[in-house]
Amino acid sequence: MKCLRPSLCLAAMAVLMLACAGCGYRVAGTTSRLAPDVQTIAVPSFTNQTHVYHVETGLTAAVIRELNTRTKYRVVQTRDGADAVLTGTIVSAELAPVNYDSQTGRAASGLVTVIARVTLTARDGRVLYSNPNYVFRDQYQISNELATFFEEHGPALARLERDFARTLVSNLLEAF
Repeated sequence: MKCLRPSLCLAAMAVLMLACAGCGYRVAGTTSRLAPDVQTIAVPSFTNQTHVYHVETGLTAAVIRELNTRTKYRVVQTRDGADAVLTGTIVSAELAPVNYDSQTGRAASGLVTVIARVTLTARDGRVLYSNPNYVFRDQYQISNELATFFEEHGPALARLERDFARTLVSNLLEAF
């Protein structure tokens, strides 16, 4: 078949090629905006500047777990030989009552809030990612029975750690 108008045929072929190229959408979390030379990320234990005992341990472990399950990076805890270092400082951790039981006057639900500083630094000192004011919150029910009161604190903190880690890793990968 012979084309009568070569410029029209060229334009049609260009449109067809662009249509075949795809729209450019990708599934979130499958790509990384970090430098290609980053293969190993060190995640030393976060620093705790609060009075909440061992809050940094759970947050560090959750971030390491999330990096291992969602990324291709090798995660280590020591800085030796790492291409980048993710540091975190827990600045504040608070529990505040949200609702009160009208009959007893005691708190019925509480809101736990954690504020952190997070920085990912390359081996050469470049800051790849920084957020000096990470704020995370989670609400949970408070039992009126003393025996079950402490059992509710653990699951709420575990949810908070998991949400913190998911958001942090997403932000690192997508450079948000």
